[in-house]
Amino acid sequence: MIRDYVALTKPRILSMLLLTALCTMFLAEGGVPELSLIALVLGGGALAAGGAHALNHYIERDSDLLMRRTKKRPVASGRVSPQEAMWFGIALNVVAFVLLSVLVNPFPSGLLAASLTLSATLFYVFVYTIALKRKTPQNIVIGGAAGAVPPLAAWAAVTGTVELPAIYLFAIIFFWTPPHFWALALMIKDDYLSAGIPMMPVVTSVAETKRQILLYTFILVALTLMFVTTSAVGWFYFATAAGSGLVYIYYTWRLYRLPEISGAKSAYLYSLLYLALVFVGVVADVYVKF
Repeated sequence: MIRDYVALTKPRILSMLLLTALCTMFLAEGGVPELSLIALVLGGGALAAGGAHALNHYIERDSDLLMRRTKKRPVASGRVSPQEAMWFGIALNVVAFVLLSVLVNPFPSGLLAASLTLSATLFYVFVYTIALKRKTPQNIVIGGAAGAVPPLAAWAAVTGTVELPAIYLFAIIFFWTPPHFWALALMIKDDYLSAGIPMMPVVTSVAETKRQILLYTFILVALTLMFVTTSAVGWFYFATAAGSGLVYIYYTWRLYRLPEISGAKSAYLYSLLYLALVFVGVVADVYVKF
């Protein structure tokens, strides 16, 4: 039972969200933030995002049953009741909001961070999952904003405000999400077709999806390089972003040129490493200035 409740929070996705928040805190602080603040921000963020994912399990339990990849999820399989998942998700977000708003100081840092974190949950549940996912192939483009909020909340927790570097980091995740997710969608497009979910490869074509992946990758890499113009990061970050970005372009160009979905898995897996490299490069740049 405990394992099922942990599964409701989607731990693998959580780890990437927390990494982006942690790296942002180092940049906002210009060094190592207080350990208590790190614990509060990561703990609150994990609770809120885990709660949002639990609500996603609750809302999508019927469509999850129609997909091989998701039919064994706790709610879809009946191991956790829909009501239990719903209240679990709500409870986690309530605890996260209280934790961040009350314990993160100085005021209003905590309230702003808590509000941004809650907004991510509301956007993910109501805009992406309910309003967009079953209606438009652009669902992940718009809905991806929810997963881009952690840098905003982390920056607010450290500084009490949201500034241009945090907005850049938000934008990087926002533009990373479509090519990352569409590479996965190529591999499981038959599942989405069975569930009636209009993901890009289902409603357009494999070729068009691959073209969109390549286009978004170019925009993404350009954006990561433009970040250096804010002076928040320097040339060490630039070199990291440029090197990892060129490799990402190679993988998506290879996917574009290969027949059908050949190369989709490698592009998808590298996209995870790529985002981690960019954000770790942000932290490294705090200590190594060229």
